[in-house]
Amino acid sequence: MLDDFMIRALVGGFGVALISGPFGSFVVWRRLAYFGETLAHSAMLGIAFGFLLQINLTLGILVTCQVLALLLFFSQRQRLLASDTLLGILSHGSLSVGLVVLAFMEDVRVDLIAYLFGDILAIGATDLGWIYGGGGLALAGLIWLWKPLLAITIHEDLARVEGVAVDRINWFFLALMALTVAVMMKVVGLLLVVSLLIIPAATARRFAASPEIMAVLASMIGCLAVAGGIYGSFTWDTPAGPSVVVAASLLFVISLVLPKRTG
Repeated sequence: MLDDFMIRALVGGFGVALISGPFGSFVVWRRLAYFGETLAHSAMLGIAFGFLLQINLTLGILVTCQVLALLLFFSQRQRLLASDTLLGILSHGSLSVGLVVLAFMEDVRVDLIAYLFGDILAIGATDLGWIYGGGGLALAGLIWLWKPLLAITIHEDLARVEGVAVDRINWFFLALMALTVAVMMKVVGLLLVVSLLIIPAATARRFAASPEIMAVLASMIGCLAVAGGIYGSFTWDTPAGPSVVVAASLLFVISLVLPKRTG
């Protein structure tokens, strides 16, 4: 019989996996891993603002990620710096500023390891509400954007000619990505968020016959990784968040030796 905290960890982890599968598929297709990493690193600044303003930390992370998503959207239009250079500045700058702000708050004791690498075993009812409420909203938004976003991913110029509002769709997608990163923080932490987005999707890509099937497979593989990671953490007393990512990585390695789908 599983303890309550284990059940909450599994329910929360499965929720994150179901959300990250479709989003991770677009991250892989559009080569947006660095965008995801930048959003994840900005979460530390959101944590600092949450403590500073004495508001819910998830709300602080969400607001900060949304602001950074807006900056990322407009950064795509500037020509002063290469995109990867600007992303590096925003990513490491926001992470470092967040850590420095926390260091100045002497009356606040923060478990940085939990925020950096996740604390899935400490998930509570409020966290489940954020995961399924915010994550469900993000997933519903992605389903609404699915066809035009897929058209942009395949050929942006052709989609623009066909009347797709490319800029608006890209902005909505980045905003939904920011929401997804915010709800994933509790499970794997800001340093491992991108791993749970990319690895299951990369694993599913070898066997998918269509974009929709890849998204579903990525979610299923993510759920397997969560279950395997939590089991490994409980059995060998290892950190839960990194254990989930290790399980996902093992599934990816196993997929490499299986026959790839052809046709």
